[in-house]
Amino acid sequence: MARVLLLSPFHTGSHRAFAEGLARASSHDVRVLSLPGRFWKWRLSGAALLLADRARPLGRFDVVIGTDLVNLAEFRGLSGLAAPPYVAYFHENQLDYPLPPGERADPHFALVNIATALASDVLVFNSRAHRDAFFAALPGLIRLLPDARPSRLAARLQRRCRVIPVGCQLADLRPDPERVRAEPPLILWNHRWEFDKAPEVFFAVLGRLDEAGVPFRLALAGENSQAQPQEFLAARRRYGDRIISYGYLPERDDYVRLLRTADIVVSTALQENFGIAVVEAIAAGAWPLVPRRLSYPEVLPAAWHDRCLYTDVADLEARLATLLRGGLPTPDERTALAARMRCYDWPALIGTYDDLIDGLARPAGTS
Repeated sequence: MARVLLLSPFHTGSHRAFAEGLARASSHDVRVLSLPGRFWKWRLSGAALLLADRARPLGRFDVVIGTDLVNLAEFRGLSGLAAPPYVAYFHENQLDYPLPPGERADPHFALVNIATALASDVLVFNSRAHRDAFFAALPGLIRLLPDARPSRLAARLQRRCRVIPVGCQLADLRPDPERVRAEPPLILWNHRWEFDKAPEVFFAVLGRLDEAGVPFRLALAGENSQAQPQEFLAARRRYGDRIISYGYLPERDDYVRLLRTADIVVSTALQENFGIAVVEAIAAGAWPLVPRRLSYPEVLPAAWHDRCLYTDVADLEARLATLLRGGLPTPDERTALAARMRCYDWPALIGTYDDLIDGLARPAGTS
């Protein structure tokens, strides 16, 4: 059994799900050092200092895993740990992350990600789409340097790359075989209430369908860090008692019950490197309408692409109208797609993670 240190400086959402899921499922001894999931810019800039102090008294580790919001180069230099192999797990990256309206790019954050990558023995991306986006953005970042540009950086990093999806907690998420579907159909939003998920696009589509007299009910879940989430507040005023759930559900049982009542889950994301929320909803029986881009074509089996992936906003609106007007898939179809999500359950993925840890903790030629 290897002794593993997992650094989770932004311990919320997918970051927390990954850290706690890996620690729970792994056959190895995984110790998580975490900080609350807020102030991401400060976490990326300074979390390594505090985490190094906390790690130093813990003794020897066989492998260190850090998520993308910790500077592993700084941590490696400051912690004094006896040179274990390092793994960087990229949930997202700052080279191609979309910017909020009015905000200018700060290349410092992207350069921290590069330092983390160079300080790591293995880079793990949560999807092929994410890995490819990272390397597509890399030349543009390097061109920003006025001089002293590193050479062959992509080639050096590509040799270290692996793609392993985020494990999901799906054991309690299965379609309800005895469910009696209510009318009108229930549309689910279970993403973060943030600009990169493009809620304004989602609500604009709903507004046009509402004006056309297309009936629907609405569930608005997901984490919110905004004091005044304007699009969601406007939706609450407009749709009133058609909204059956509003706001983040901290209790797992409440969240599971909501997912199992949803008919359709929609994503309008600008940025999605895996999509835990969509996987969870599908596993519980919801039918997805998600973009034909980002990670979604990779996460959904190819046999379902034509029915679940939309090409643009007009296509989303037309497909959603069809589903709401009586075109929902049969229970058997939803159950079949739900079953395909089991490949992302932690029990299905943990062997891949544990094999990675084994290979690093016990290099070739050792026993």
